[in-house]
Amino acid sequence: MKAAMTLCLAFLFVCCNTTKKKEDHHIISVKKSPHPITIDGKATENIWARTDWHALDQNWLGKPYEHEDFNGHYKLSWDEDALYVLVEITDDVLFDQYKDPLKLWWNDDCVEVFIDEDNSGGLHQFSHNAFAYHIALDGNVVDLAPNKEPQLYNEHIVSKQVTQGQTSTWEIAIHVYDDTYVDGGNNIPKTLSNHKKMGFALAYCDNDGSTERENFIGSVFVPGEDKNQGWINADIFGTLLLEE
Repeated sequence: MKAAMTLCLAFLFVCCNTTKKKEDHHIISVKKSPHPITIDGKATENIWARTDWHALDQNWLGKPYEHEDFNGHYKLSWDEDALYVLVEITDDVLFDQYKDPLKLWWNDDCVEVFIDEDNSGGLHQFSHNAFAYHIALDGNVVDLAPNKEPQLYNEHIVSKQVTQGQTSTWEIAIHVYDDTYVDGGNNIPKTLSNHKKMGFALAYCDNDGSTERENFIGSVFVPGEDKNQGWINADIFGTLLLEE
């Protein structure tokens, strides 16, 4: 009996002290760029011609929308300095109602990039366990800080948006920081390397002129009724595998 009780207690101890690990899903292999990528919104580098498009088609928030109203896809690459994202968006109306980048930033048209440096998953709403970068039409980059206030993180991301007709091309370089990042501190971005895994998702806030955004379209399937979880929970992020 004592042996059985000891075994049971040991099992409970292990269960209670086991950290839940994020389950890898929506896994994308990302090719390294052999040459520097110029962030000019033109996508002229050879790496963009040699990589596949990935769909941006999961309606996380809002009513069903027409293909003419919005459609989008994206490509990925990397080097030691940054993760690169090429996004092509067809949107019939580009709308930026708030010139103050820290005011209701999620209700303007913007690209949102979710990054979890160590692919650990978990909550990040008011921490730097992961980042949810909102990239505005004017290039400002906003996320919630641990003090629960919005903050500009323009030093994390370089982007350029070029629009022709109803199609916008966004070229984005993301300097990746880990969960030791401290606002106002001396922070050094991570050097990226072969076989590294990172949590990642992409989304677009679409507003055609309403008080609030009309749709929030993401890159990964989110189960359940509440699909607007990326800004809180990094478990829903897909997984990137960096490869040379």
